[in-house]
Amino acid sequence: MDGLSSVEPNSGQQVVAAARHWIGTPYLHQASCRGVGTDCLGLIRGLWREFLGKEPEHPEAYSPDWAEASGEERLLQAAERHLIGVPRHAAAAGDILLFRMLTRGPAKHVAILSSDCLAEGRIIHAYSGHDVCETHLSPAWTRRLTAVFRFPL
Repeated sequence: MDGLSSVEPNSGQQVVAAARHWIGTPYLHQASCRGVGTDCLGLIRGLWREFLGKEPEHPEAYSPDWAEASGEERLLQAAERHLIGVPRHAAAAGDILLFRMLTRGPAKHVAILSSDCLAEGRIIHAYSGHDVCETHLSPAWTRRLTAVFRFPL
């Protein structure tokens, strides 16, 4: 461990610092193990464990196309159960961003905002074919932004 576990963060910057420790972790569907493999949800689950301990629930097994196949808002509903909703204009470093990949589809991607606000536009996330990385929040990603949440720290 690198001293992050059981440390209660006092700012979103601590969440960003922890998320940056995941950069380079290979993409692995349904995984959540820093340095070994993770998907976008696994990154959020791993950060939850680092800061808050045991996860409040474990996601059911899901296929890469789960959201399109079911049409259910499972990711958004889970976020609403366990995270704190934040108005889009108040998004800050360390917040969790949910995205819809299809305009009328359910939310199915998550990332950590690594810049101080959406306008500065940097995110840390994992997606198929890519290691966890920090990238620009492009206009294409911004158009897909569905909701903003914060860890209940």
